[in-house]
Amino acid sequence: MDQKTVVELRNIRKEFPGVVALDQVNLRLKTASVHALVGENGAGKSTLMKILSGTYTSYEGAVLVNGQEIHMKSERDAFEHGISIVSQELNFVPEMTIAENLYLGREPLQKGGFLNKKERSKKTAEWMQMIGLHFDPEMKMGDLSVASRQMIEILKAISRGSKVIIMDEPTSALTNKETEIFFQKVRELRDQGIAFVFISHRLEEVFSLCDEYTVLRDGKWVGSGSLRDVSEEKLISLMVGRDIQEIYPPVKPHGDRVVLQVEGLTGEGFEDISFSIREGEILGFAGMMGAGRSEIARAVFGLDRPTSGTIKMYGKPCRFRSTQDAISAGVVMATEDRASYGFVGVRSIRENIMLPNGDLFTRWGVWQRPKIHEAVTGICGSLAVKAPNAETLVGNLSGGNQQKVVLGKWLVRDVKVLILDEPTRGIDVGAKQEIYKLITELAEKGLAILLISSDMPEVLSMSHRVAVMAQGKKIGVLESGEATQDKIMKMIVEADR
Repeated sequence: MDQKTVVELRNIRKEFPGVVALDQVNLRLKTASVHALVGENGAGKSTLMKILSGTYTSYEGAVLVNGQEIHMKSERDAFEHGISIVSQELNFVPEMTIAENLYLGREPLQKGGFLNKKERSKKTAEWMQMIGLHFDPEMKMGDLSVASRQMIEILKAISRGSKVIIMDEPTSALTNKETEIFFQKVRELRDQGIAFVFISHRLEEVFSLCDEYTVLRDGKWVGSGSLRDVSEEKLISLMVGRDIQEIYPPVKPHGDRVVLQVEGLTGEGFEDISFSIREGEILGFAGMMGAGRSEIARAVFGLDRPTSGTIKMYGKPCRFRSTQDAISAGVVMATEDRASYGFVGVRSIRENIMLPNGDLFTRWGVWQRPKIHEAVTGICGSLAVKAPNAETLVGNLSGGNQQKVVLGKWLVRDVKVLILDEPTRGIDVGAKQEIYKLITELAEKGLAILLISSDMPEVLSMSHRVAVMAQGKKIGVLESGEATQDKIMKMIVEADR
């Protein structure tokens, strides 16, 4: 399909009181293309898209649609010029049907001004058929999967005549399988001429889905081009202003004393697992989704009961009947899904650090406020949590700072073993570097760290040893010097045969 420029943003500048959010930013979108807009948190991606979608109407520079300069006065104005945004927080009514949601505010009417439900349902079915969806139009939106809701939101944009669709972190709540199905639908729509803007922290998704890229850094344009002509390392370098090699700090030598020893552990999703971690050692667990890594972590932390096997701390057998038993022994865990299990978003930083540490901060059932203030101030300072104050709601923090709070609530304790399950998922590259630095500093202090990660460069660069998992079994352990991505993948493939 012949491509043409459908939208162009020239020299966009946007100021807020005391802050220049965008400074001379350019962006060109072509038909039949998925354009990645990437950059760290605060780079200006969302601000730029709010200008394009009509949310922000005060700015300098020019927005051109099909070669004609347009100044969007509202989101409805953007709709009329064929531009829609599908935000991370989907805009739908769960108790209403697909058809009702699709035509909300623009319902088809029959003579006399009455609602034409039959026509609405028929049109909805036709639209869904066009993009390969096969749901009953009268099915409630709340009964659909997240991926299907995403597609209905995109369908809503297309049914309004949109030729440019902005997707802001659309896969944040999707499983791997749902993401691939979603991507396939987006590719099909792209091939029909739709121009997409894709905003995501997940660079593997950017390279899987997108055709072109634009990088913003500190509110400025730093590069654009075809993704075929750029490597992931180069893209990261553009985003953060330094080479990828500088992102991972050097991992220092560890001690000899074994802190945690697991022998023959078996439970749901894993079988006969044995490993040990020494003082100051980072043991990485590599493997595909479903390999049993998180299940092992949950069993060690006391979240799930293993059916057999032993756990030892400093050579002494332990039985963790609950997470409280594990915490009391100095074993803590930052879970994979931090938003659901790692913090309470509607509570402050102070409260999130207090909640799991009542034994430290109460006396005769009364919270010791001076002690809490000292601990919270100290941990926020040492972890460099970026927030106005300790009363800031954790849900309002960036992903990197949320993860610091998750770690901080444990680090006020005397921790011996730290389990990190996907510690940098959903975090931008700059924040990842801060988390990596924190992990290595904790290891240098003597903590034994179990690092579970699906990011292969992360687990290879941050670990002293890498244990490889497949189908719930440990299939080998590699020293950091001999571990490579090719070697690990070959071990996994051979184990899956």
